[in-house]
Amino acid sequence: MKLIGGDETMQGLNTPRLCMRQWRETDAATFAAMNADPKVMEFFPRGLCREESDALLAQLSAQNAQQGWGIWALERRSDARLLGFAGLKTVASDLPFAPASEIAWRLAADAWGQGYAYEAAQAALDYGFATLNMPEIVAMTAIVNTRSRALMERLNMRRGDDFEHPQLAMDSPLRRHCLYTLAAPALQAF
Repeated sequence: MKLIGGDETMQGLNTPRLCMRQWRETDAATFAAMNADPKVMEFFPRGLCREESDALLAQLSAQNAQQGWGIWALERRSDARLLGFAGLKTVASDLPFAPASEIAWRLAADAWGQGYAYEAAQAALDYGFATLNMPEIVAMTAIVNTRSRALMERLNMRRGDDFEHPQLAMDSPLRRHCLYTLAAPALQAF
């Protein structure tokens, strides 16, 4: 089991049902299938071909290796199945709320509705606040993505301003995005 771009001591997270870990070469095919699934990629401009998916996996792995944290592979502990990803990243500098730290997740469609995304997102939020001392974590999605918005609300994130995503075409039905924010627990009273 060779890790991609990192070592076995890389920081990861465990929850009761999930292992959030560094990426492995053996994850590539499963990851590519998920990124090509039209249902999973419904609220993205398009699915990814195998080469694009492999490049994304290499990018995520390199970021994890460089920072010691990031977007982790999300593995179910009971059977070691790769379900997708979850974790934290720095937002692109062209977004109107940059600089900021973002929570992100993507799961295979057959893993939806079982609480995995919530469990992983909660662990990532806890890590971001308690270990990385982030003052605030954001999440964003296309306004039409009601499933992700519901999860953001379940995580007690507050809806902020809507914005036009600068990386999407002007005529894209996904261009209008909404921002959600969550302040660190120590700052929530203010």
